[in-house]
Formats: sequence, structure tokens, C-alpha cells
Amino acid sequence: MKLLSALFSTTLFAAIAFSVDAKDDAYVYGKDPKKDAEYDISMGMAGIQQAAKDPKMLAQLFQDMQDPQLMAEAKKMMESPEWKKKMKNLTNDKNFKQSAQAAAKAMEDPNEAAKLQAKMEHMMKKGTDELKNEAKDTMAEAMQAMNDPNVMAQAAQMMKDPSFQQQLSQMAKDPSFQKYIGAMQEMMQDPSTKQEMDRMADSFRSAL
Repeated sequence: MKLLSALFSTTLFAAIAFSVDAKDDAYVYGKDPKKDAEYDISMGMAGIQQAAKDPKMLAQLFQDMQDPQLMAEAKKMMESPEWKKKMKNLTNDKNFKQSAQAAAKAMEDPNEAAKLQAKMEHMMKKGTDELKNEAKDTMAEAMQAMNDPNVMAQAAQMMKDPSFQQQLSQMAKDPSFQKYIGAMQEMMQDPSTKQEMDRMADSFRSAL
């Protein structure tokens, strides 16, 4: 039930009608920190709300929740005065209270809770599969590009740059990058793909 509880919590907050005042046509992002914060919160909540309907976005959301840096940013946002003000307004909203009570009551019904759990698990599986396939396609395109001698030479030149090596090291620690590593490991289980990767690795070492 942890998956369902987590999703319930995020989609509950997504019901908040976060938005920058539509009457303020002069608003330009970057000029007013307070409005920028409200805009960021609005976009973040809109993304969570959409994730509740989109399997791939849902799976990505839960992957992002494993990123300490992103979670630190989320915590910082929720500690902001703008967020607290929005939350206070939300908890006093009659319609929201009714929706929250109805949702909580539905969760108390074992049958309804089981249905929602099954639906979320199905969405997560479907979304995770979509992310895996997307990562595989990306890695396959990268492999295809590396067959070009010019691309290979450029990649080798970049690898000689200490700053790029540092960036690459940081990327490897990024949880969102793990899906590409996983996709490559899975692709390497195919003998022909492994042979091609070995050939490319030899060519890359020669270009260094």
C-alpha cells in the first residue's frame, strides 16, 4: 500500500489551484522572486497532477523521488512562505475539505483501496516499461551515431577534457541516469550488441 499512499498524498496536493494571477499580464519570470516561486509551485503541482494520469510520468516521478538533490529542493520549496500560505488557504477551502474526506473514506474501503492499488501498480509497470524502452532507443541511437568516425573523434576529444570527465562522473551518480546504464546492461545481454559495443570500445580507446 506504500505506492498508493504516496500517490494519494501527491495527487491530493495536486488539487491545489496554484496559479499566477491571470490579471497580471505584465508578469515576466525572473523579475519578481515571490511570483517566480508561485509559478514554480504551480508548474510542479501541475506535473504531479498530470503524472496521476500518465504512466510514464508517474514512473518518472517515483524515480525522481529517489534523487536526494531533487527531494532537497522539494523540501526547500515546501518550507517557503509562499508554499505555507498556499497550504493554509487550501486547508480552509470547503471544496478541498470535501474532496479530501471523500478520498480518505474511499481508502478505508478494502475493495476500493485494492482497486486503486491494482490500477497504480499497473500504471507503474507500464510507465517503467515505457521508460526502459525509451532509454534503450536513446542508447541505440547513441551507438549508431558512434559509428561515424567524426562523432567518435569528437567524443574522444571531449573525454580528454578534465571538466567533461568531472561532469560525466556527476552524471553517473544521478539516479535518473541509471535507467540508461540499466538499458545498456540489458542490451549487452544480446551477443551481437555486446560484440558491437566491444568493437566500439576498442575504436574509442584507439582514438584517445
